[in-house]
Amino acid sequence: MASNALQSEVTNLPSSNRFSLLPKIINGGIAGIIGVTIVFPLDLVKTRLQNQKPGPDGSFMYRSMFDAFRKTYTAEGYFGMYRGSAVNILLITPEKAIKLAANDQFRHWLATPGKPLTLIREMLAGAGAGLFQIVVTTPMELLKIQMQDAGRVAAQAKLEGKTVPKVSATSLARELVASKGLLGLYRGVGATGMRDVTFSIIYFPMFARLNALGPRKKDGSGDAVFWCSFVSGCVAGSSAALAVNPIDVIKTRLQAIKKSDAELEYKGVVDCFTKTLRNEGPLAFFRGGACRMIVIAPLFGIAQTVYYLGVAERIMGVKK
Repeated sequence: MASNALQSEVTNLPSSNRFSLLPKIINGGIAGIIGVTIVFPLDLVKTRLQNQKPGPDGSFMYRSMFDAFRKTYTAEGYFGMYRGSAVNILLITPEKAIKLAANDQFRHWLATPGKPLTLIREMLAGAGAGLFQIVVTTPMELLKIQMQDAGRVAAQAKLEGKTVPKVSATSLARELVASKGLLGLYRGVGATGMRDVTFSIIYFPMFARLNALGPRKKDGSGDAVFWCSFVSGCVAGSSAALAVNPIDVIKTRLQAIKKSDAELEYKGVVDCFTKTLRNEGPLAFFRGGACRMIVIAPLFGIAQTVYYLGVAERIMGVKK
């Protein structure tokens, strides 16, 4: 009886005074798993395009996104397109959960009763979400990139008459922890933070404002209709992805540990920026940009749609 009365009291609280964090975390996890499973092959191609360097004759291994798809599939088969997906799917649940739920939590804290959030406060909420997520994003991206880029490194070594031993995410993680401690898993954390905070500052305010423009559901919830959340996520995601692509190129190159002998080593963000600009020109910072936009658009469109559908609330019987 007491628990029923307490539940009734909580349910009857004004919506401004309640914030159910657990369902939002679950929704973020579900959304991340679905989204990443669908777009992972595109993400793999993006990583290989960003990491490739010109050969001695000035040519590149992959001429375009489609060429990278064709060569990867020919050399490694269907499952090669999902190389590194296991670690990504494992860690995408906490990563997306933190990102989406933290943004909502910060918006809740920064909200003034009866007034909409200002753009500055929306950007602050997004920045907070991006900063929180790097705890999970950095090791996830580090391990994922090694696995995604392994095929390119092996193919490059083969052309040079060499062989590269196969690696797994587990063996790589053990090697890093044994040689550098847990901080070894946070190689490139500065660039990751720059990318994720900047992305979230752009993405979340843009999504909220686009989503607010669309038609509402007829159930009185005030939520946008299905297609509006999906399109808003796609547009905001692809726009933010293109804006931060130069930082993503730097982050990807810093986190690529297994390289062929002829490839450059980078000491940090500034060193990577300088060497890339000097050796490959400014367009190198937008390499893989179209592919990244294609990856991020459906990933965040799906994520926001699942999130706004309130799948976890339905499962848990919590009022959205």
